Amino acid sequence: MSFLRRRKGTDSSKSQNLRCNIVKEDEKNNLYESPRKESYNSKKWSCWDSCCWFIGFVCSVWWFLLLLYNTMPASIPQYVTEAITGPLTDPPGVKLRKEGLTVNHPVVFVPGIVTGGLELWEGHQCAEGLFRKRLWGGSFGELYKRPLCWAQHMSLDNETGLDPPGIRVRPVSGLVAADYFAAGYFVWAVLIANLAQIGYEEKTMYMAAYDWRLSFQNTEVRDQTLSRIKSNIELMVATNGGKKVVVIPHSMGVLYFLHFMKWVEAPPPMGGGGGSEWCAKHIKAVMNIGGPFLGVPKSVSGLFSVEARDIAIARTFAPGFLDKDVFGLQTFQHLMRMTRTWDSTVSMIPKGGETIWGGLDWSPEGSSFNCGAKTLRNNSINNTDQIPNINLANMKNVNYGRIISFGKDVAEAHSSKIERVDLLQDSMKADMLANLTNCDIWIEYHDIGDHRIKAAADYKVYTAGSILDLLHFVSPKLMARGGAHFSYGIADNLDDPKYQHYKYWSNPLETKLPDAPDMEIYSMYGVGIPTERAYVYKVTTATDCSIPFQIDTSVEGGSEDSCLKGGVFSADGDETVPVLSAGLMAAKGWRGKTRFNPSGIPTYIREYSHAPPANLLEGRGTQSGAHVDIMGNFALIEDIIRVAAGATGKELGGDHVYSDIFKWAERINLQL
Repeated sequence: MSFLRRRKGTDSSKSQNLRCNIVKEDEKNNLYESPRKESYNSKKWSCWDSCCWFIGFVCSVWWFLLLLYNTMPASIPQYVTEAITGPLTDPPGVKLRKEGLTVNHPVVFVPGIVTGGLELWEGHQCAEGLFRKRLWGGSFGELYKRPLCWAQHMSLDNETGLDPPGIRVRPVSGLVAADYFAAGYFVWAVLIANLAQIGYEEKTMYMAAYDWRLSFQNTEVRDQTLSRIKSNIELMVATNGGKKVVVIPHSMGVLYFLHFMKWVEAPPPMGGGGGSEWCAKHIKAVMNIGGPFLGVPKSVSGLFSVEARDIAIARTFAPGFLDKDVFGLQTFQHLMRMTRTWDSTVSMIPKGGETIWGGLDWSPEGSSFNCGAKTLRNNSINNTDQIPNINLANMKNVNYGRIISFGKDVAEAHSSKIERVDLLQDSMKADMLANLTNCDIWIEYHDIGDHRIKAAADYKVYTAGSILDLLHFVSPKLMARGGAHFSYGIADNLDDPKYQHYKYWSNPLETKLPDAPDMEIYSMYGVGIPTERAYVYKVTTATDCSIPFQIDTSVEGGSEDSCLKGGVFSADGDETVPVLSAGLMAAKGWRGKTRFNPSGIPTYIREYSHAPPANLLEGRGTQSGAHVDIMGNFALIEDIIRVAAGATGKELGGDHVYSDIFKWAERINLQL
């Protein structure tokens, strides 16, 4: 029994040990399995999976809303908008149709620089499959797919200013040439749609598209564009009962049509042979929108360093990024090399020198614009009571006449305190010493030695009188071509035979308006937006292959209302064209019978005070005064439709002015 009891105890202890071993193995297995389970679970709910689910959810909701938007009645979006913003006003076309206005005078649109579409007709191997595809305007798909090939085909020949060998890029024809610049970004589309509301259609509307890269006379040499415009206007007058056309140029198109009016009168082979009465017989009115009649300082910064305010700010946030070799591209160098083959850019260099734009210690604008003032919304076409009050006592005079200054101290100091090293002229006369650095992308700065770059900076400050010397210095090839097609002075004697040359025809200070006393000229532009007027520059310390000059964005005016921000002095304008350039000729140079307007063509100023959209539902706004967005301004569109329907400038109410353009005109000593 004792034996049995010992065996039983032994078995009991063994079984107990066995159970302990099993438990230990289970615990050991659990230790191995637990991380696997946790790892499995964490992988199942990773951040990547959450992002995919989130993107899928957003896309599903987006497609559902898009489907809902396209299937719902058209009145529902309008109902929602009106519920948020209040009742919407009728578009001008609908409003004027209710008043009984109908189609009358045929209209001609003249687009400006950049906004017209360009398509490929012949190209190199890298552009295979792009025949008659848009290289400019539309989706800009080829810019993203093959940027170097795109830049090559958008460039002109650097010697002739015409097509490079084996490349033909031509303007898109028809109203689609400039109705939209890109998908959803209108240019002429809103105006066309409103004209259609009172009966206009393609037979009574004509888009005078041209290759905006070329000099104005070269559009005739290469494409016979000026002859086509002449023939189309004559056809429109003949097929519309002899009713004269209303011409509506925008931006650089204003200068282009000014050139056309002299070309059409001039005898062949230089001109169109229409005779001195052609404009009087065919044109009722020229309604210029945002016209840079006397040039824009923005063109100077573009030629000098391929910059404007926005690009300079972008450089601040990403220093050197655009200058570097990013994905095989040196953005600024490619952009400079391409744009400096576009002769049209030279047409917008400031004209009239210091007489118009001011000198070292004076400018016509003085200090009469508060860059920090907020624009009030103004829904009335003829209401001038909402002009913001400006406390001139709290404002500091701005030396706008100094278009380029190297350093803030130079920009603000009196001219007697500026020590200038006058090395520029000597340097220009000296032999050019090319940089020895091998650069992948050639630009004209690579042909300039460091001593000449230093000389340009040591000259300190440039006015409209000396800016041409600077541009000849930094861009000799472009300025040599441009000098054969454009001029920037003020004529002493307009009867001098030399002014019969086409290089003077787009400068209103060196040419006469047509002999057409019944024709009307309108200057229509936005006001109330700080617009680039002068710049503070610095010399960069980047590599030898970079652009040596750059806007100094660290320079600030020191107060909220200052007109100096980010190295840029601002004046009143439409964000691109200062009021001085857009309005001076209508306010003074062409006002009444002058040597520039010998037949006394009536001129009117129609300014539109800028009011930004109140909310996102307004899109780009119906009261915008911005350079391109003004094409959707209801007040401007109403003015155009009324004139096209037969109204005169007096019936519109004459001048409609917000700015101090008439005061500035009095300060300018322009011989009339």
